[in-house]
Amino acid sequence: EPSTEDILKGVGIEVGAGVGGSVLGGILGGAIGSAFFGAGAVPGAVIGSALGGATASFFGSLFAQDVEGQEDKSMGRAITAAAIGAVPGGVGKGIKGAMSLGKVATRVNRELSGARSLLTSTAREAKIMEAPFLSALILEDKEWADIEIWRAMKVASKTYTVGYIANALDMKITVDGELARQDEGRRIHIKLFLRTLEISLVVTIACLLLGYPVAYLLASLPLRTSNLLLILVLMPFWTSLLVRTTAWIAMLQSQGVMNDLFVAFGLTTDDMRFSLIYNKVGTLIAMTHIMLPFMILPLFSVMKTISPSYVRAAKSMGATNWTAFWKVYFPQSVPGIGAGVLLVFILAIGYYITPALVGGQEGQMISNIIDFHMRSSLNWNLAAALGLVLLIFVLFLFWLYDRIVGIDNMKLG
Repeated sequence: EPSTEDILKGVGIEVGAGVGGSVLGGILGGAIGSAFFGAGAVPGAVIGSALGGATASFFGSLFAQDVEGQEDKSMGRAITAAAIGAVPGGVGKGIKGAMSLGKVATRVNRELSGARSLLTSTAREAKIMEAPFLSALILEDKEWADIEIWRAMKVASKTYTVGYIANALDMKITVDGELARQDEGRRIHIKLFLRTLEISLVVTIACLLLGYPVAYLLASLPLRTSNLLLILVLMPFWTSLLVRTTAWIAMLQSQGVMNDLFVAFGLTTDDMRFSLIYNKVGTLIAMTHIMLPFMILPLFSVMKTISPSYVRAAKSMGATNWTAFWKVYFPQSVPGIGAGVLLVFILAIGYYITPALVGGQEGQMISNIIDFHMRSSLNWNLAAALGLVLLIFVLFLFWLYDRIVGIDNMKLG
C-alpha cells in the first residue's frame, strides 16, 4: 500500500518528515481551488467551507495526517466538518464564487478518463471516513492507489495552462510540465485538421474548375443575356442553406435521384448503387454546390473589366484561340482567381452545417468538433483552443498566399 509520501513524490511534490496534514491538505486543496478562483495556496479546509460541501477540500482531506502517520486531529475535524457543510461560512472570506465537486471532477476527468466517476462516488462516502484518510480512500476504491489519478489532479490544478492548446494538437502536459503525445486512441484532432484541409482544398479546386468557364461565359455574352444567367447564379442565395443541404440528402441517398439516373444510364445496377451520402463524397458534392457562387462572382467581376480587344489583337497577329486565351486573357483574370480561391477556401475551412448533415463520421470537419465541445460536452476551453489553432493556421495560409501571389494582385472587380 503506497504511503502519503510515495503518493506526493509520484506527482512531483517533495515532502519531508514532520510535515503536517494541514500543509498537505493545503497543497492539493489550495492548488485546485486557485485553479478556479484565482486565490493562492489556501488550505483545503478553507476551500471546503467556502464551497459549502464536499468539494475541493475533499482533496485536502485526503492527507489530513502527518507523513509519519500521526493524525492532525484539528485539521481532520475541520476538513470533515467542511465536507458535510458544518464549517461556519465566515471561514471562506476572500474566495470568489462557489463550485461544486462535480465541476472539479469534470476538470480532472479531462486529464484522466474515469476520474469523474471515481471522485463523485467516493465523495458520497467522504463524510463517514475516518483517519488515516489515504487508507480509507484505498479501502473504499482501489483506484485511489493508482498514481495516475493524483498526477491528473496536479495537472488540473494549474491556474494557467497551455494544456488545452496541447490537447488541440494531440499533445498533453505531463505532471512534470513537459509535452508528450496523447495516447493512440485520443489522437483525433490532427487527423481532423488534415481532413478539413483536404476537403477545403478539393472544394476550392472543384469550384475553380466549374466556376471559371461559367464566369467566362457570363463575361462574354451580351449584357442582357448575362444578367439573366447571373440570376441563376444568385438564386441559391435566396434559398436557406439548410434547405439546400437537405435537398442534397434526398438526391444523394441510395434510392435518390442521382442513383436512379446512374441506373437508368447503365453506370451501375440496381443492387450496386453508389454510396454518396453520409461520407466524404457527400460533403464534397454538397459543399462544392454551396460554395460555387462565391467563386463565380469574383471571377465574373474581374473578367468584365478585361477588354475583348486584347484577344482580338492577339488573334490578328497570328495567335491561335488557345494561345490568345492563355497568354493574354488568363493572366488578366488571375486577380479574380486569387480572390475567389481565398474566399471559398476560408469559408470552406470553417464550414460545419453541411458536413454535420451529409458528412456522417467520415465527412466530419474540425468545426464539427468545436461545435460538439461548445454545445454537448461543454468543454469550452478545448473548443476555444481548437478555434485558436484553426485561426492561426488560416492566418499562416493567408501570409503564405501574400508571399507567393501577393495580396495586391487580388481584386474583386
